[in-house]
Amino acid sequence: MPGERLPLGFVFRSRAKEEKAQVADKAPVTDSKQTRDPQAKKGRPTPKRSEAQSQRRSVANTTTSRKEASKRQRDERRAQLERQRQALASGDERYLPARDKGPVRKFARDFIDSRFNVAEFFLPMAVVILVLSMVRVGALQSIALLLWLVVIVLIVVDSFVTSFRLKKRLAERFPEQNRRGAVAYALMRSLQMRRLRLPKPQVKRGERP
Repeated sequence: MPGERLPLGFVFRSRAKEEKAQVADKAPVTDSKQTRDPQAKKGRPTPKRSEAQSQRRSVANTTTSRKEASKRQRDERRAQLERQRQALASGDERYLPARDKGPVRKFARDFIDSRFNVAEFFLPMAVVILVLSMVRVGALQSIALLLWLVVIVLIVVDSFVTSFRLKKRLAERFPEQNRRGAVAYALMRSLQMRRLRLPKPQVKRGERP
């Protein structure tokens, strides 16, 4: 009736209900039946079956490709080592290790292989000297000690002469190329017995390289 006052509680309760109803009307409608991927974050739609299968195939293909690449690398490394082994036996420059490649290193090898070197007989002479030193005879032990000193002096003198001659020949033959380390490389080769040297000798003794 006009002029009748409504209770304050009724007015505030009605406005609150209306505001809640409007908010509920504006809220987006979601499908409660849609499932969420357990791996996906909240609010992210579940991937389709075709997309999931393509992702699994991509991961599987990547794993297979890595295995194939590793196997191919192992096969190539094995083939390269086999080529190097054959090259060390035949002297093929194409497949030699880096330390043996180049005309300077080849000339150094040929220079050592073309002559007799005192150092290459060090191992057999050392065995003889060791046997003599083990015999409990004073004279033989003295001879063994003297032989040991003679062998050491001969090796030092021969190595000095060899390095001097080789350095001179390398300077004449390869004036514009890098000759660093070639003399040391040759002296290390001279310490090995001829039949045990790698790469195998390609020149005969007395043959000029």
